[in-house]
Amino acid sequence: MTTIRLTNSLTRRKEVFVPLDPANVRMYVCGPTVYDRAHLGNARPVVVFDTLFRLLRHVHGADHVTYVRNITDVDDKINARAAETGRPIRAITDETIRWFHEDTAALGALPPTHEPRATDHIPGMIDLIAALLARGHAYEAAGHVLFRVRSFGEYGALSGRSPDDMIAGARVEVAPWKEDPLDFVLWKPSDPSLPGWDSPWGRGRPGWHIECSAMARALLGESFDIHGGGLDLLFPHHENEIAQSRCAHPEGRFARVWLHNEMLLVEGRKMSKSLGNFVTVRDLLDRGVPGEVVRLVLLGTHYRSPTDWTDRKRAEAETTLRRWRAAASGLAPGAPDPAVVAALADDLNTPAAIAALHALHGAGNGPALLASAALLGLLTPELGGWEEAAPADSTLLATLRERLIAARQDARRTRDFAEVDRLKAALLAAGVEVRMGRDDVELRPGPALDEDALRRIAPGRRPEHAP
Repeated sequence: MTTIRLTNSLTRRKEVFVPLDPANVRMYVCGPTVYDRAHLGNARPVVVFDTLFRLLRHVHGADHVTYVRNITDVDDKINARAAETGRPIRAITDETIRWFHEDTAALGALPPTHEPRATDHIPGMIDLIAALLARGHAYEAAGHVLFRVRSFGEYGALSGRSPDDMIAGARVEVAPWKEDPLDFVLWKPSDPSLPGWDSPWGRGRPGWHIECSAMARALLGESFDIHGGGLDLLFPHHENEIAQSRCAHPEGRFARVWLHNEMLLVEGRKMSKSLGNFVTVRDLLDRGVPGEVVRLVLLGTHYRSPTDWTDRKRAEAETTLRRWRAAASGLAPGAPDPAVVAALADDLNTPAAIAALHALHGAGNGPALLASAALLGLLTPELGGWEEAAPADSTLLATLRERLIAARQDARRTRDFAEVDRLKAALLAAGVEVRMGRDDVELRPGPALDEDALRRIAPGRRPEHAP
């Protein structure tokens, strides 16, 4: 059997993965908070842990892997969206869940074995909180129930920091009724305008951290194999999950292996709405970027390193996939190549696996290419068909590039650069980066490319090239 090695965030070492029960390998991954579209940063853990799910199924058998990815459908962000729009909370969460399923399917992600909604597990959360109170790990204050962080001697093991080194207020909620600034909310009161459930502590709703502990225990038990998520969740969310789960059920170990994917940049910068580079999965799909292309770009960087979404990577991924699909067209898949399996088994080394796929393509081994790519969720029939069409923007950009080259040549002759400036401004407004060297012009479509705006650039007779 293939030996899988994974870098455990808890021990900070790459370790041989030995499941608690080879007949039921269990993995939990933090899923979406459903109030808006999934952005590219949300897509990365979806693709990373889907690839791990595929590897585990390949090694242990599809019927012997249980993958749980939760849905957070009770949250203050959802409440705020409902208040802002006047829509019922359930309508917002149902719609957003549908969007999430559509977008993740477009990325080639398999459905998890279980996808629990937090609102379906409120009784389990109440039971877990009651157990923490009974063991002295929680207390009531000002209508809230809070976890007593310093009651758990191993708090900080995951993040590598002791409670004394943690800065109150950096990523914790400070309140005068806390015994300690690090203590976190397990249950909080709800007024009539907010969703709430009856509990021994009054009508209220759960804190964020408690839901994952309750759902993981319900579906995977008190000890399971792998817990995954983005690096931004390591502290405080995952640290708090460990503390409350271990204290409520000390006979269990909760998750044995912790995996965290690094963050995503867009064209070298942190993605944010203020920078104008905030990109959702749906934005890309609506602009004609195939989900398979998005997936290959995300897999092109090791999950433990930051990845940068760039248009150059998008174009290269599209070209690669067109070549691979053409080479494998009409062929039946063979067996996965050992080099691809070995790369994935080595801490999910997707860049090495992709290099092995390039080698298979170069060797003309289409059947092995098909089977091996499927382990990465690529070249599947479900994601195919897009490659039959011409690249969405190549012809249009080529035409506009020629117009700009001709306009610049005219301007050099006449010393009138008005048309050059007009074309550059229009291209920039349409989301195209214009790079003008001494002898060449390069147009690079950015993440906010607007093809309709490109088509609206004032038509007219293209200036003739100057002699």
